[in-house]
Amino acid sequence: MIRALFGVRARHRWVHLVIGGALLMPYFLVGMVIVGACRSNGGSVDSLPLALITLAVSLPFSAISALVPIARPLLVFGVRALCGVDPAALTDRPARTWDARLRAAAWYTLHVAVGGILSGMSLALPPFTAFLIVLPFFPGLRHTVYSASGPLATPWGIALAPFAAVAMLLALAACSAAAGALLARLAPVLLGPTPADKLAAAELRAAELAVRNRLARELHDSVGHALSAVTLQAGAARRVLDADPGFVREALGAIEETARRTVDELDAVLGLLRQDDGDLTTPDLGALEDLLSRTGMKVTYSLDGDPARVPELVSRETYRIVQEGLSNASRHGTGPAVTLRVAIGGGELEMVMENPLGAAAPVVRPGGGRGLRGIAERAALLGGSAVAGPEAGVWRLSARLPLGGAR
Repeated sequence: MIRALFGVRARHRWVHLVIGGALLMPYFLVGMVIVGACRSNGGSVDSLPLALITLAVSLPFSAISALVPIARPLLVFGVRALCGVDPAALTDRPARTWDARLRAAAWYTLHVAVGGILSGMSLALPPFTAFLIVLPFFPGLRHTVYSASGPLATPWGIALAPFAAVAMLLALAACSAAAGALLARLAPVLLGPTPADKLAAAELRAAELAVRNRLARELHDSVGHALSAVTLQAGAARRVLDADPGFVREALGAIEETARRTVDELDAVLGLLRQDDGDLTTPDLGALEDLLSRTGMKVTYSLDGDPARVPELVSRETYRIVQEGLSNASRHGTGPAVTLRVAIGGGELEMVMENPLGAAAPVVRPGGGRGLRGIAERAALLGGSAVAGPEAGVWRLSARLPLGGAR
């Protein structure tokens, strides 16, 4: 009970209410001017009924001022800091819809109204309770305006004054705790996300996830291909190390160049992950021949159609599909050479990659690895399709990408 009335959370909520009372002051002054102008004898607000009328007149002005979109993040900041509300139940996005603005205005109006009343009580009661506590011990105080008449003018009233003071302080603490709990309960309702906020947050998470998936695919394809190429070149160099030193030098040079290119691509991707100013430069169809020359395999490549007709996004994704396909062709096929055919026409790009299977080649299920799933995802995002796996004695990767599918 004591903790609920005087604990850390109760004290923080009381501070939040006092801040609401301070925020009420400009609107209350406007209300005083309006009420004073409407009174026949003019004058100031000098009674409780007039003070409540002034409060009622001032609240619409506070509601209007909270209709601006930026008001909600500011209000949420105070609630999170002082009211002990689950941060996940609130949203600090600016209120863009009228529904969200009206909710924020309702919250602000309630905050300043309750805070104004509690602030007035907090200012008025403590001095009066101090007077009641010392009244029995100082006879000179028994002739003040508070004790000249009524219960405080009687002996029993004077004797009970300290107990009445303690009761008033407890009542003030209870009112403050109840008001703070009420605001904390209403905060998620009035400052929580609206359906439009939830939709915007879901779209933002989807966009972030799409970027992360793209970066993951870029890393997998570029680094995975480089490792496969380096493995092939190193293995070939090892087999002819003594017989053909010239070939070994060429293989080591290719390994060095492949590693350097991969480090550059990896640095660009990591730069994006760190939100640096670097740009992820991705190659296209024009860079396929350079890619094929660095694979360490014999690749027969044919291109039918004009690469200039291929949109940039489709060209980039085709390069990555070929890059990943080469890694899988070297892993699953055992033939001496890989055949790659790219045809552009009829509103789509068709790519077929084949590598003969040896007699002891393992049977590989289509889509069995992360790279193959990445190929299928790339094609699906463009509105196309991709299939990979053993078929009629060869390991085959075929993909169809519509030229109009780039978004």
